Amino acid sequence: MNSPESGSSSDIAKHGLKEMGYKQELTRTRGLFHILFNRTLFSAFGLAAPFATGLIGGGPATLIWGWVLTSIATQPLALSLAEICSKYPTSAGMPYWCFRLTSSKRRLLASWINGWLTMVGVWTISLSVTFGTAQILVAGINIFQQTWDAQPWQTYLVFVGVTVFSTLVGVLFNKLLPTIDIICAAWTALGVIVILVCLSVKAAAGRHPASFALGNFDPSASGWSPGWTFFIGLLPVTYTYAAIGMVASMAEEVHNPAVQLPLALAWLVPIGFVIGVIYLLPIMFTLPDITTLLNVHGGQPIGVLFELVMGSKAGGFGVWFIVFGIGIFCGISISCAASRATWSFARDSAIPLSWVFSKVIRSVDGSEVPLNAYILSLVIQLLLGLLFLGSSVAFNAFVGVASTCLGASYIMPIALSLIDRRETIRDAPFSLGDRLGWFLNVWAVLWTMLEIVLYCMPAVIPVTKNTMNYASVVFVGFGLISAIWYLINGRKNYKGPPNFKEDQNKNAQQELANKSEQE
Repeated sequence: MNSPESGSSSDIAKHGLKEMGYKQELTRTRGLFHILFNRTLFSAFGLAAPFATGLIGGGPATLIWGWVLTSIATQPLALSLAEICSKYPTSAGMPYWCFRLTSSKRRLLASWINGWLTMVGVWTISLSVTFGTAQILVAGINIFQQTWDAQPWQTYLVFVGVTVFSTLVGVLFNKLLPTIDIICAAWTALGVIVILVCLSVKAAAGRHPASFALGNFDPSASGWSPGWTFFIGLLPVTYTYAAIGMVASMAEEVHNPAVQLPLALAWLVPIGFVIGVIYLLPIMFTLPDITTLLNVHGGQPIGVLFELVMGSKAGGFGVWFIVFGIGIFCGISISCAASRATWSFARDSAIPLSWVFSKVIRSVDGSEVPLNAYILSLVIQLLLGLLFLGSSVAFNAFVGVASTCLGASYIMPIALSLIDRRETIRDAPFSLGDRLGWFLNVWAVLWTMLEIVLYCMPAVIPVTKNTMNYASVVFVGFGLISAIWYLINGRKNYKGPPNFKEDQNKNAQQELANKSEQE
């Protein structure tokens, strides 16, 4: 029988997972390209769903140069996460990293806080994707029914349909998800090229010079000062990269996670940047009247934008369908990742009824699926989606909460590593080195802290109950829930992620101590 060292990459990964305290429960069916394609397709969707906020935040100059700035500024975060992930490649992700990177006195609390930040983040980022896709679907219907002003309850029902569909695909066709990742990557790559060609050729709403497409900046729609308007307009571009750390939640389904996950993280931003540029440039050079786009029913201008640029309803619908398809693929992918993160945190006995939500069952296609975690994630999304019935800007709140929580969960292990003088991760397989590592880690923490502030700001002033950004309210609400649950249950029963190797060492030391006493 082969040892783990001489076996396949999956055997080695299984052995490494055991050393981190977990047993292999999910099937390893993914490689580098599956994980990479699983996330790079978010570029076009992330720029399309909150597109109106980019227009409010200054227009073309904000979207184009904000995309360049954010891509450059986010790469240190991706590399910092890649380094830690290479040493601890488990679906437990950031909560496990915090547990391993801080002192024994603080590790339980650090892991608990990070775990709940991660949970709220993955639930709301999944919600934002499916809700954004629902709004895009409504925008597509408006191409042919321009007088129809969808009521909040109607948009909510569309959202329910998109969310349930995304969940059912993941549950019933789990074995096919790696193939779906490849299909969606092909759809996205070909789709943005088709958008580039079609918009550039038709340009029925007129063409703009480079001075407009790359330099037009109008802060009047936001009410903020010009400088702050630019940063408010970064919401679409920063949102696009908000889910990069969720790559870790798929670790236990990757053949060689210690190698493939860090590579995926390292390349996500560069590849996503290229896709985003190909998508944005033709839109900026053929952009219709911005005032018209901002006055569209429902606040989602993508459908009207494509119709005006293509010069016909059929042409606009054809281009719109590409973006809608990307949204559906994103919904399937992000729902899958959210279920894995939920399952892994339940596995550590950190959420109510953990024994229920940590179960893995055999799906109809014969593969292992964390069904109950899928259901929990679905139910929470549907409940939070009800907020839309009371706020027409709920989507920005969902984006803000998701990005805030995930951003905070990403920088916690990085900051803990810096406090530890990067000692624990010096032997990481994907090492950034001492000098470069320090610089990239500090940059990642500072940039993400700035983003967190932006996510909580309203897009326009003066602020009313309908334009208020409720991200901070939802964030505080979940914070109170996690704190109350910690006082009720967590402080007594939460032991943190298992630490198999460390426990073995402690047991061995205890045995030696007992023998010494007996002698």
